Order: sequence, then C-alpha cells, then structure tokens
Amino acid sequence: MTHTNSYYAASANPAPLRETLRGGVVADVCVIGGGIAGCSTALHLAERGYRVVLLEGQQVGWGASGRSGGQIIFGYSCSQEVLESQLGLAKARQLFDISIEALELVRDRVRRHAIDCDLHWGHVHTAIKHRQVDELKGWQEELETQYRYGSLRWLDQEATRELIGSERYIGALYDSRSGHLHTLNYTLGLAAAAEAAGVQIYENSAVIRIDHGDPAIVVTDAGQVRATHVALCCNAYIGALSPIQRKRIMPVGTYIVATEPMDEQRTRALLSQNVAVSDVNFVLDYFRLSDDHRLLFGGRVSYSGRDALNTTKATRARMLKVFPQLSGVGIDYAWGGYVDITMNRAPDFGRIGLNVYYLQGFSGHGIALTGLAGKLLAEAIGGEAERFDLFTEIKHRDFPGGPALRTPLLVLAMLWFRIRDLL
Repeated sequence: MTHTNSYYAASANPAPLRETLRGGVVADVCVIGGGIAGCSTALHLAERGYRVVLLEGQQVGWGASGRSGGQIIFGYSCSQEVLESQLGLAKARQLFDISIEALELVRDRVRRHAIDCDLHWGHVHTAIKHRQVDELKGWQEELETQYRYGSLRWLDQEATRELIGSERYIGALYDSRSGHLHTLNYTLGLAAAAEAAGVQIYENSAVIRIDHGDPAIVVTDAGQVRATHVALCCNAYIGALSPIQRKRIMPVGTYIVATEPMDEQRTRALLSQNVAVSDVNFVLDYFRLSDDHRLLFGGRVSYSGRDALNTTKATRARMLKVFPQLSGVGIDYAWGGYVDITMNRAPDFGRIGLNVYYLQGFSGHGIALTGLAGKLLAEAIGGEAERFDLFTEIKHRDFPGGPALRTPLLVLAMLWFRIRDLL
C-alpha cells in the first residue's frame, strides 16, 4: 500500500523499494513497525551489535510517523502532576529529563546521519483565553522551579502578535529547544541509517501472529522470523497482535491541510520566525511553515475512529479562524491518520512475558519521544533496563466499555472537554 496523499509523501526523499519477507529468517531481535519508534529501536540495537529484522506491514513511515504535524515538543501529553501523583517528584523529574534528552537525540541523529528533513528549532504554546494565560504562566514557573528547565520565555500579547500574524492569541510561551521537521523524511532517514548499521527491513510484511516462547516466532503471510527478542512498535495499528495492550490505547483520527505555496513575504507575515505553534485547547490547533512556504495546519480530531466528512473544508475553516487573511489561498493537500492515546495521556511501555517488549501511547507527543523510546528499549534488551523500567511503573487503565462501547463512551466524555475549550 502506498503512502497517503499528503504533502509529506509528495515531497518525500527517494527511498528504496524493500522486499517482502518470504521464508524464514533468524534474528536476535525482530522489530514490528516501521515508524520512528521501530526504526529508532532497530538502529540503536544494531549499533549495539544485535542482528535485527524489522517488519513493516505497509511502507516505512506509512503510519503516524509519516503523517503527523511534525512538532518536536518537550515533555509528555499528560501533565507532570499525573507523573508526580503516581511516582513522586524525583521520578517525575527523571522522566522530564528523558523528554529533554529526546529533543537532543533528534538533533544528534539528524546531524550524525545527515538526514535531510527540514529541521528547525523554536516552538510556541499559545493562549486564547485569560485563564490559559494563567495556566501557561503557572506551567512556566513549575518547569523552571521544580524541573530546572530554563529554555522558556513568556510573550505578552504584543510580542505574540509580532511573532504570529493573528488576532486570536493573547499570550504565548516560547521554547527554544523544541521545534519541527518533515516527519516522513526524518523517518526515512532513520530507516536508512538502520540499514547502514545492518538492519534488514522488510515492507508489505504485516505480522499476523506471534508465537510466544524462547525463541519467539513472528509470523507473516509469507514468512517468519525466529527471534530471541521481539519489539512491538505498532502504536495505533497494533490490532489483534496484543489484545491486552490494545485495550489500553484508543486510535484517534487527526487531520492536516497544506496550503499552496506562498511567497516568502506572505509566510513571514504569518510567522515572523520559523517556529511551530500549538494552542492549549483540549481539541487544539497546531501549525507551522514548510520549507517551500506552505502553511501546514492541523486542528481536528475524530474520537469515533472514522474519517470525518468534509475534512478539507472543516480543517480549512479552523485555519481561517486563526488566519482570515488566507481566505483566497488554496489547499493543495489534506490528509488524516491515527495517533494512539492512553486514558491518562502518559506513554505506555512494558514487557509481555520475558522477551516481548512494547512501546505505545505517545498520545500526540511522539516525534521526539518515540526515538528516545527506541533507545530505552535497546538499553533494556542489552541488560540496562533501569530507564525503561521507570516507564513501566506508570499505571494504566483499559478504556471502559470493551470493544463495542468504549468508542461511544469516549465520544461522550470528549464533549465535556470540547465545551470547556469554549468557556
């Protein structure tokens, strides 16, 4: 299956056509999933000397890693209070520091492997309402005093409007260490680096089951991998491979549009600096510029798991609320995809038995964290599991209602948060 008709796919760097797995192969580790998490896991393991096979059901970067907003953001989708309440302040600080390491890992991988992915630094969280100004200022104080994070700068209304050509925002929190990139090209670059390190990547090789044991047998339609360890990096697309883990995540549809190219003067009137932006509503808007002077704007979600009608029209309408001056600008691309969320919005990492590991639940904060998660998983397989095990201490709950009712129940719950955004 080819990539979705997105701006990313249309501007992707050349990538090889990889074989489908046929017959049997043997590996130290079989990684399932060819997104950032899977490619990073494979790369880190290969650098440690492991024989690694990666199986991707479609093409490398086909899922969220090749479709997302491309925003590289510190922290987690959940608040630090969620982590503090479960683990205490000391461990919550460790987790926060890991999220900062994730930003630096992106920088290092792009530099070391010369990945052409339009990487830029600078990110802004914006406030629309006065209570959100108070929330962002409180967040800044907490991060600076409790977590020793000194990369934040408050922008008042005037400074915000100098940065963002919109009347919608009344304040913003600027972070110099977060940023944005071309997410599909970044993923393709990680895959190329993994192959250069010795990883065998097979595409169009969907896994239909795992026969647990020592070794584990990972089975596709046309082949199988006998592996000492297995890494499940499927996220929203885990399907029936692990029913227990599937219960703890919910695939959420999200949508993005890319405008036609504009002249540089016009794009700089939208964003005077090449930063990524997201507001702090629960159903948020997020946007950034591409290197060919388009605006990439996302802002709609579907908790029903179905693609909403009139995606282009509805997402464009949200864009025009922020930038009404773009009313005459055309939309060249519109696409959607799924992210996996957990009940508490914290990441969910763990083990199934002795030799199967999983990474999931990035809840919209995956661009940086998925790469670092791969590093932690490689550490765990290599016998250094302390940091990986820190994440396994986070408690998670199944989504209520079972397969038949959990989606309708979630849709009802989300109505409250959408109403709160309007207050």
